[in-house]
Amino acid sequence: MSELRRTDLILLLVAVVWGSSYLSAQTATSALPVLLVLFARYALSALVCLGLVAFGRGPRRWTREELRVGVPLGVTQVAVLVVETYGVAHTSAANAGLIISLTIVLTPLLDRGGRHGRGGGLPPVFFAAAGVCVLAVGLLMSGNGFHAPRLGDLLMLGAALVRAVHVALVGRLTVGRAIRPLHLTTVQTLVGTALFLPTGVAGLPTLARADSGTWTQLVYLALFCSVFAFLVQTWAVQRTSASRASLLLGTEPVWAMAVGIALGGERLTALTALGAALMVGGTYWGQAVERAHRTAAGVRHETDVQDDPDALPEPDVRDRATTATGV
Repeated sequence: MSELRRTDLILLLVAVVWGSSYLSAQTATSALPVLLVLFARYALSALVCLGLVAFGRGPRRWTREELRVGVPLGVTQVAVLVVETYGVAHTSAANAGLIISLTIVLTPLLDRGGRHGRGGGLPPVFFAAAGVCVLAVGLLMSGNGFHAPRLGDLLMLGAALVRAVHVALVGRLTVGRAIRPLHLTTVQTLVGTALFLPTGVAGLPTLARADSGTWTQLVYLALFCSVFAFLVQTWAVQRTSASRASLLLGTEPVWAMAVGIALGGERLTALTALGAALMVGGTYWGQAVERAHRTAAGVRHETDVQDDPDALPEPDVRDRATTATGV
């Protein structure tokens, strides 16, 4: 299996994990305040990451570059999770997963605007594929009936915008730099823990009284939806493009729907089934367009360098942001 395909499969697994995260977050926030849930999630994640750094191979110390990049990305990641978690606490888990997937449109727009040099922006047909995904979101939502936007729905729209900014920063701050994904993820979790520490200290008695079911959700959110997902996200950032990753992770609503049907007792209607099919189809169509465009851009750049012997070849620095999803 090629490295590109392996990266695709891992990103798809992240989409499955994040698709299940909305139900977990909603369950946890029904028992505990949102900020306390986020403190517990970040604190558990930080402990695990520190353990992996301490007992892993290679140098354990952080470089200045990792700290310089990790701190601002930790702050923006906190902003994303705060808005998302409040959103999912005030709307259905399915709606949260569907609305946040609109990032698949925002991310390529930022990716296109941030490209310089070879290849330029993505071709219009890519945005047609993204439009198919948006149509799929509408069909998936219609399966449960349309309604006026609720507070949670509006928060999730805001979360999609905040996340797009975070995604752009991930790509621009990590591309071309010797940054280890585990060390970067650890810095981000430590930043989040520090920001939520005042709330966490005040809420420790409440946290101690939480039942085993709530703790199960907190551990799942920390280990799988944070440590695993964010670590793999950073790893994938360095191996694929923002647009390709965003479309792969754009299958998240399908997995969110599957979890809702399997564990939440939701019904699969004809419209939701059609929406799921369109989401998968639009994702793979967009992948093919992006891959062909990137390949053609690389060929054109090599030809330009050969035709101009005085031209310095650009480094292979693609805009490798990916979409941080889930809650």
